[in-house]
Amino acid sequence: MSTATIGGLLCEAGAAFRAAGIEDARIEARLLLGHVLGRKPLALPMEGHRVVAEEQAAQFRALVSRRVAREPSAYLIGTRGFWTLDLAVTHDVLIPRPDTETIVAAALDAVPDRPAVGRVLDLGTGSGAILLALLAECPAAYGIGLDRSAGALAVARANAAAAGLAARAGFVRGDWAGAIAGQFDLVVSNPPYIETATIASLEPEVAVHEPRAALDGGADGLDAYRAIVPALSRLLRARGAAVLELGFGQAAAVADLALRAGLGVTEIRQDLGGVDRAVVLRPA
Repeated sequence: MSTATIGGLLCEAGAAFRAAGIEDARIEARLLLGHVLGRKPLALPMEGHRVVAEEQAAQFRALVSRRVAREPSAYLIGTRGFWTLDLAVTHDVLIPRPDTETIVAAALDAVPDRPAVGRVLDLGTGSGAILLALLAECPAAYGIGLDRSAGALAVARANAAAAGLAARAGFVRGDWAGAIAGQFDLVVSNPPYIETATIASLEPEVAVHEPRAALDGGADGLDAYRAIVPALSRLLRARGAAVLELGFGQAAAVADLALRAGLGVTEIRQDLGGVDRAVVLRPA
């Protein structure tokens, strides 16, 4: 018979996480135990003395061991909230981050007449986070998500179906804009932008567990922008806009690429941390 309680398991996990240098140890413990028990994490402290079934305690401890090895919680529970959506995530995709919501907000501001948005393109769609967030806000839009990874596209298709957006979303395997024809009201992208030599120094949650192809932007972090930016003139409708996520300190370099490609830079938008996170481009 199990003697493990909710309170005991939370204390056990919290101590393990703190020893491993994991921030927000209590929150992470509640998140994982809530997942195992099918409960909201914030409700758990109210039931601290409740005994947990042996199978559930074992499942929880297995997840704790994986988290101590620095596997991200989002992969352990299989979901992550983004904008208004709950998205499935696997090791085939980057975990959607709050900073990337800056791209959604900037894109929506770039097309204030949301019902008039017809076509949206997301280059390097990953989980489909940006594309599906925009489709949820633009009721008449049809979107295409492109990615080189078959695994990522499978996740994105599943997320589109779960969000009730499958009829308005198509997914294409290809290498940036080379596989795409036609023009769009919005082109968005969160491309790989981390310098190759920097990846190994990142936290293990990122460097070890997230897909390297979605992180590695080449020697200077700008390889993907060099592929994407020159194609925007043919991809954007006359009043269309492109919104690209930026890495730290990359705003000036990406703006220069855009200007040399004949595009206008209409905004550099900061995220909530004050970092230049999104560049908004339009046909000149």
